[in-house]
Amino acid sequence: MNVPLMPSSLTAMDPKQKPNAIPPMPDYHARVLGYMAGAAILGTGVFLDHFHDYLIWFVPLALIWPHVLYFLSRAIFPRRTPQIRERILLLDGFLIGSLTVYIEFSVIPSLMLLLMISFSGIIVGGLRAWALNVAALAVGVTTSLPIAGVSFEPWAPPTLTVVSGVVTTLYVCVMAFYTYLQARALVAAKSQIQYQREQSIALSHKLAKYLSPQVWQSIFTGERDVRLETQRKKLAVFFSDIQGFTELSEEMEPEGLTELLNTYFTEMSQIALKYGGTIDKFVGDSIMIFFGDPTSQGAKKDTQACVSMAIEMRKHMTVLRQKWKSQGIRTPLEIRMGISTGFCTVGNFGADNRMDYTIIGKEVNLASRLEELADPGEILVSYETFSLIKDSILCRDKGEITVKGFARPVPIYQVIDFRQDVGDQRSFLEHEGDGFAMYLDSEKVDEREREHIIQALDRAARRLRDE
Repeated sequence: MNVPLMPSSLTAMDPKQKPNAIPPMPDYHARVLGYMAGAAILGTGVFLDHFHDYLIWFVPLALIWPHVLYFLSRAIFPRRTPQIRERILLLDGFLIGSLTVYIEFSVIPSLMLLLMISFSGIIVGGLRAWALNVAALAVGVTTSLPIAGVSFEPWAPPTLTVVSGVVTTLYVCVMAFYTYLQARALVAAKSQIQYQREQSIALSHKLAKYLSPQVWQSIFTGERDVRLETQRKKLAVFFSDIQGFTELSEEMEPEGLTELLNTYFTEMSQIALKYGGTIDKFVGDSIMIFFGDPTSQGAKKDTQACVSMAIEMRKHMTVLRQKWKSQGIRTPLEIRMGISTGFCTVGNFGADNRMDYTIIGKEVNLASRLEELADPGEILVSYETFSLIKDSILCRDKGEITVKGFARPVPIYQVIDFRQDVGDQRSFLEHEGDGFAMYLDSEKVDEREREHIIQALDRAARRLRDE
């Protein structure tokens, strides 16, 4: 007889407690129990002269066979897999089929033996294992009939019937008890897993507040490994700080200043996340954000999203200033911003036990420098940034600056607004086509230069009319 090796399981417990293992019913012990039940049935039948006398030799064989099979299977199959257990169970089914022939298909003993082997098969592998056992039983019966001959003895003595029922009931009850323990252990394990899952989710949400949502998501979904590695990517880098914050910090109490700063960071962070920016860090009253990693829509769209974010931040400061004014803060606060687009090194920097996901490169230095040069409420961008946004965002030429790490002076531009949002009174005129390009900022043109521009435009107009 065979009973499956139950997997190790857990006792019912409080989900906060550490799970304790329940010893399963091993194959070896289950098989010994099953064959002892079979030996009891055979011995009783022979003692009552219901079975042939030569079957008495099957009794010691039934008691020895589980031990022999155990050592043979361990030697041949060191690793106990479900497939090996199913194959050994098929051998048990074959032997039971043969035995039913030798006991002349005595109804009660045969049914009890079939019940035990069927019970074992279902526990081992469900209906599939049960069906295979039925096939093995049929093979055992077919193989033994030519040897033992066809003989039927349906009637069994009452004593044999009682013994068969008692040992089978004992076998089934013992196996059912272990099955119950396994079921209870599965419920406890499920409760433990659910509790750990909830704990992990709560912890991950807490940790998420220390990381940008994009970085957190890429880590917890397995898209990114937590190890020291970097890569080169084209990013749009944004820096901002609050003009007048130092003076304000001297006027306000630390608690009020902290509340103001947290409100500012919260509002700006929501805008950054709205446009898909990766928030790198907060330093004092400064914010560093970049676009293009870990997700990217391409350099052009990333840069447009970055500048669009900056424009909305500038507009939102009007709302915040009004809110702070109602709270008694007299100092008008403005933000200044700098944006640069170019290749940067992005990834995990630091040590194996302490990492920081950030970016380095000359474009980072340029963006920081542009933020320092910007006037209150101004957004300064580099030339490459300007070239990527000029179709949708109006900018003003601000000349050139010298930046450490750049061999040549860097052209910079001031972001005005989205083109569709600029009114009729704007001081900018632009037009670009094949063979013609014009950019005019009337506020920057002095009187002497104005006459030269008018003359040049008149000559260009006459030539176009004459041609």
